[in-house]
Amino acid sequence: MKLIEREYLYKLINVIGTPDIKVITGVRRSGKSKLLDMFEKYVEKNIENCNIISINFNLLKYENLKEYQALNDYIESKYMEDKTNFVIIDEVQMCDGFEKTINSLHATEKYDIYITGSNAFLLSSDLATLFTGRTFEIEIYPFSFKEFLLYYHNIYPDIDDAFNKYVLEGGLAGSYLYKTEEEKYRYILDVYQTMIIRDINTKYKIRNKELLDNLNDFLMDNISNITSSRNIVKELIKNDTKINHKTISSYIKYLCNAFLYYKVKRYDIQGKRYLASQDKYYLSDHSFKYAKLGTKNMNYGRIYENIVALELLRRGYEIYVGVLHKKEIDFVAIKQNEKIYIQVADNISDSKTFDREINSLLQIKDECNGFFWECKYKRKFVIQISFSSSINFNDNTVDYYRIDFNRYDKMYSNEFIKELAQIVKEGINAKDEIVIKKPEKISVQGGEVLEVVFNDFE
Repeated sequence: MKLIEREYLYKLINVIGTPDIKVITGVRRSGKSKLLDMFEKYVEKNIENCNIISINFNLLKYENLKEYQALNDYIESKYMEDKTNFVIIDEVQMCDGFEKTINSLHATEKYDIYITGSNAFLLSSDLATLFTGRTFEIEIYPFSFKEFLLYYHNIYPDIDDAFNKYVLEGGLAGSYLYKTEEEKYRYILDVYQTMIIRDINTKYKIRNKELLDNLNDFLMDNISNITSSRNIVKELIKNDTKINHKTISSYIKYLCNAFLYYKVKRYDIQGKRYLASQDKYYLSDHSFKYAKLGTKNMNYGRIYENIVALELLRRGYEIYVGVLHKKEIDFVAIKQNEKIYIQVADNISDSKTFDREINSLLQIKDECNGFFWECKYKRKFVIQISFSSSINFNDNTVDYYRIDFNRYDKMYSNEFIKELAQIVKEGINAKDEIVIKKPEKISVQGGEVLEVVFNDFE
């Protein structure tokens, strides 16, 4: 299988020598084991005087170590006093009582420990309970569009064609080995079914497997829609299914624990508070929906929103659904002192769609006012997905471009948006850097931006 270098490797490299237990989590087949392999090779090549004790419980030769005392004795026997000792264990949950061994090894302060395991046994919420020492968690996601381009280097010369392919294929790289769409989706469906059987049914002893399947179909069909357990119950009851909202809430929690879905809460922008009821759910990879439900009746807007949600999570943002005067902002993305408001649409050439997406952003009264602007801590964007590969946010590579509004004088119209998208697209091809000007004054009437006046700051 073709491997690409992923940013997660550098996250592991940066914590070499820290006293934490490094735990790699994420959805099945997202690349956890491959990451450990690459990290081990890095250590061998770059860390002088190291001793690597590596165990992969998927291999039969480690079968006799699937008991915590045997595992502990084996690792202690491999320890070298005058070297830096690395312990690297893949699928650690296959050892009965593994947490006892990890805690004991950590307590000796002799080892730099790195582990991966099944989502059912290494939940983020359980790490503090399992391990007495401090843990450093690195969550792995399926391939981003940028990683997709790296994998298919020079195969898709047109970036829009590549993005359309990514929308259909998703980010589970194991599926890229198969030639036909049918074979790819069969692989993805197998990953999904394994997740349901091993990570959910087995751990939580699900009795009503049909209900879990129906719930999953509902959530997949409603990604990016506001929903609640009570609303789901009302919908499923139509099919004569006997359920209650507590059962549904528990099943949704199990699905999220397995990293199949990410729950996104609502955020009241005006009141600056989090809302408890009704959430959105996004798939860890949008291809699960195609593999399970098929590709008929494609709703690209929802899929694009799912892709943006996962990209924000990859970049370390907390994400929320913004609520402002009964209108919705698709994402409020927060990281430390930075806050970004994002609207996602598959097409904003229609004036009504454009007004709907823009008006919500314009009503935000924040520390900085503006429209398609940048300041130190807060930025607003409209992402038109047909050019999503070119309008990105906060990336230090060639993916981030800034626009000089002065060339448009004072008029701001729907035609401006079309031309803006084309300029950014051309900027990608030319790899130009375009400088931004901050709007000083914006005149709005009836949802239409009539005039924009710029100041002279650099």
